[in-house]
Amino acid sequence: MNKIIVPIDFSEHSEYALEAAVKLAKGNDAEIIALHMLEMSDSVLTSTDSEQQQKAVFFLKLAEKRFNEFLDKPYLKEANVTPLVKHFKVFSEVNDVAKDQGADLIVMGSHGTSGLSEIFVGSNTEKVVRHSEVPVLVLKHKFNKDHLKDVVFASDFSAESVAVYQKAKTLFQDFKAKLHLLHVNLPSDRFRSTNEIDQTVSNFLMKAEGNLDKLSQINFVSDYTVEKGVLNFANKIGADLIAVATHGRTGIAHFFEGSISEDIANHAVLPVMTFKI
Repeated sequence: MNKIIVPIDFSEHSEYALEAAVKLAKGNDAEIIALHMLEMSDSVLTSTDSEQQQKAVFFLKLAEKRFNEFLDKPYLKEANVTPLVKHFKVFSEVNDVAKDQGADLIVMGSHGTSGLSEIFVGSNTEKVVRHSEVPVLVLKHKFNKDHLKDVVFASDFSAESVAVYQKAKTLFQDFKAKLHLLHVNLPSDRFRSTNEIDQTVSNFLMKAEGNLDKLSQINFVSDYTVEKGVLNFANKIGADLIAVATHGRTGIAHFFEGSISEDIANHAVLPVMTFKI
């Protein structure tokens, strides 16, 4: 873990993300790239008109001043923070910054109030999750842990999840966190027998690990929805974070399909980290 990007929009939620990044960076001596997206139109940025050029310079200096004031916080004094202002128009371009900087993780706050599926919809967070090729940690609340201890990795143990698992395993080893692998069995047409699940998991572990040493460590629960099963299990073990895989074409966690009742969704207070398939 060398670099963490934190998109900053000066909101309370982006401060949650910045504080969390500082805590996560401590154990790894990682650099934090505090990124502000100066959303200016092409007409302003490329204009040869002197008035438009003056306007662009004014907005840039105003953003830098506000940015510096935002970063003047006691908990950042000993952190390795690099401010970066980019003239981008859309948050999907955060992935370009992540690639240019060689970032390992993006941490950002979400203004959403709903659950794991809907947390990524209709916001700048969703745009980042959809396009990001590096893991994205999404926070809805202040991150109160100094470090991660227990992480739930929800998986269907399909072949396409192997690379995601390997990436998650490496990342959470950096954080010295314990990874709890979880499969949620569902009723009706998505139900699978014990033998079917055992075979799927065995095939997964042989591809991901080359052996079956962790077979006894896989957690199985039965519930009416995957999301409900994941949340209940996370609460049961006192997890600090939930990790899921996402499909880039939608940005939505692919394990969380279908409708989700509000009473369950409102309990999704844990941080969620996404890994793109």
